[in-house]
Amino acid sequence: MKVLPFTIPKPKNDALILQEDKQPLFYNLFHQHEEIQLSVIKKGGGSLIVGDAVHSFQAGELIVLGSNVPHVFKSTTLKDSPSHMLTVFFKKDSFGNDFFETEELKSLDSFFEKATQSFKISDSSEEIIASFEALFSVSKLERFILFLQLLKAINESLFIPLSSFAQTKKYSDNEGRRMGIIYNFSMNHFREKITLPQIASEAAMTPQAFCRYFKKRTRKTYIEFLNEIRIEEACNLLKKHPEMSIIEIAESSGFNNISNFHRKFKEQKGLRPLQYQKQSQL
Repeated sequence: MKVLPFTIPKPKNDALILQEDKQPLFYNLFHQHEEIQLSVIKKGGGSLIVGDAVHSFQAGELIVLGSNVPHVFKSTTLKDSPSHMLTVFFKKDSFGNDFFETEELKSLDSFFEKATQSFKISDSSEEIIASFEALFSVSKLERFILFLQLLKAINESLFIPLSSFAQTKKYSDNEGRRMGIIYNFSMNHFREKITLPQIASEAAMTPQAFCRYFKKRTRKTYIEFLNEIRIEEACNLLKKHPEMSIIEIAESSGFNNISNFHRKFKEQKGLRPLQYQKQSQL
């Protein structure tokens, strides 16, 4: 599996890189890049690994991924209903080394602080979404002005932190490949029983070495991480498939014990599955 890092193709003299993804799956390999990434999810949903944490993503959300924070989107959208995401890539020095250090733009310091560990805005206003979409159709000068206004609006919105992964923990190529193999295998097989020897073998390590390696880089055990993936899948099913029973959702998410499912769900979300489902439909 080819993982990271990869370099975003950057048009000469363009400070902002715009990208539109409209396909069944977003780029679903664990990777990192120097650019800060701003993405609006227009359609689709699934799981998102950011650094050392697992989250879900869905339509209407705006996601900010920090520079060199490794991440991967795992879409759960059906092939006949493609996902749709609009993305802007930029670097803090895209407009010059000291551009964002000027007194006029000091209020954006907090945006870059939050971006180091990534965050998302779940209830993006119609104004923010409209401004984001407009970036793709205006002149470059208008885009520059609109982009600064967009950063201000994002910075003033309520946000949810996505990771405690620090820039100082930037993965080396070898670490990225190995963690990518672990994450990719886990996201493709979480509905099945995954044993410690099995996942350790995927990473070309002994079980004991794997446990130490994974805990050191994520500050959690592998089973904790695996349960996070499973619970996020359960959340997606609870929101999108109210016709499914709790037992069906538990089994479809990789839990073969309903009591354990209820316990782990409450630990991660602070609510029981049915409570979460009712709250998400408000």
